Amino acid sequence: MKIFLTDAEATLSLGINLGESLTPGSVILLEGDLGAGKTTLVQGIGRGLGIVEPIVSPTFTLINEYTEGRLPLYHLDLYRLEPQEVAALNLESYWEGVEFIPGIVAIEWAERLPYKPDSYLSVSLTYGDEGTRQVELVPFNYDISKVMTVI
Repeated sequence: MKIFLTDAEATLSLGINLGESLTPGSVILLEGDLGAGKTTLVQGIGRGLGIVEPIVSPTFTLINEYTEGRLPLYHLDLYRLEPQEVAALNLESYWEGVEFIPGIVAIEWAERLPYKPDSYLSVSLTYGDEGTRQVELVPFNYDISKVMTVI
């Protein structure tokens, strides 16, 4: 499914809608160039989850955990890592729900993952003309029906 986004506010709004409908254990794999809107979308997801703390890109910290919303949000950024470094992080502990409370896992620069979860929503953001964006949502063994009702 492709969605045309007129500006950053539309990207934020899409994220809010997603955050309101995502269920525990949802993994969102985000791809797109620098500035394409990945962090903005995650900020919207956080708002949709009821998180009031400012959501910032974890480019240097790698992982930010927000636990005060409807569900926890685990926001990861793999921009500065090589695949072998990512593998050493054992990120599956976030989506398997063994060590962490099941929540929403949002991973920026997901193309750097050497492995993927069994179920996830792939989100690809691209630039359009005059500041517009296009987002493509592709589910992989992921029930997108509840998400589709709010988009």
